Amino acid sequence: MVELAFDLNASSRIEGSQLGVAGAGLGLRRGMLPQLLKLSDNDVDFLEIAPENWIGVGGRFRRQFLQLAERFPLICHGLSLSIGSPAPLDEDFVRSVRTFLDDHHIPFYSEHLSYCSDDIGHLYDLMPIPFTDEAVNYVAARIRRVQDILERQIAIEHVSYYAAPGQRMREVDFINAVLSESDCKLLLDVNNIYVNSVNFRYDPYEFLNALDLSRTAYVHIAGHYVEAEDLRIDTHGTAVVDPVWALLDAAYQKTGPVPTLLERDFNFPPMDELLREIEVIRTAQSQALTG
Repeated sequence: MVELAFDLNASSRIEGSQLGVAGAGLGLRRGMLPQLLKLSDNDVDFLEIAPENWIGVGGRFRRQFLQLAERFPLICHGLSLSIGSPAPLDEDFVRSVRTFLDDHHIPFYSEHLSYCSDDIGHLYDLMPIPFTDEAVNYVAARIRRVQDILERQIAIEHVSYYAAPGQRMREVDFINAVLSESDCKLLLDVNNIYVNSVNFRYDPYEFLNALDLSRTAYVHIAGHYVEAEDLRIDTHGTAVVDPVWALLDAAYQKTGPVPTLLERDFNFPPMDELLREIEVIRTAQSQALTG
């Protein structure tokens, strides 16, 4: 587990040993820029950005990004590393990420345990990697190479998925094996656990308890769409629901109050609504610390 020192004052910003952040954060989305620029310094503890959306960006967007970067700690969560792709690892892209991290003094980078490209091009979705021993070896080697280039240990997020082609092992065993063989951290997404538990009919708490949570770097929490009684779609476009909040509480009992990111990618509500969710995270963190 990432070692953190926490202050009981939930509005204070605490530094983590590896991420450089603690507390509760928001994703930096261009559609939210006007609202984010109006935040008070203590409204959120950090911002998470996708480096692909900001590398090489100039003009007004770059100026606004730099304004926020001066006020809030940043961490990076990538979108296009495509760690499970059959295509060769894009090492030039990884080097551009390293330059971006160094230029903006960003200590930490995470990505998805999935793939989004093949030999033809970009697939514009996060595709599931087959849960097999061969895939563990393949993906872990690519993660180690990324860590070598970045000269940083990264975190990998287990993803929501809707089919499991070629599955030969349990999802949780696959995740744990990748973490162990690559020696990377875990980006724990409690909404993804809940969505997958509904869609594949398993107990989310059993899944949570089976994960190697000692490797948890930080947590994602988000909303989802109810397509049917037995089908949830991971959208990041709605408020977090009670069963996911409850799963976050259960995760904190295992990990401690690690940094937690509220994801909202579209259907942006007034900032006050997001800040109320931020306060729910902070309250849960404080309760986990004192409980």
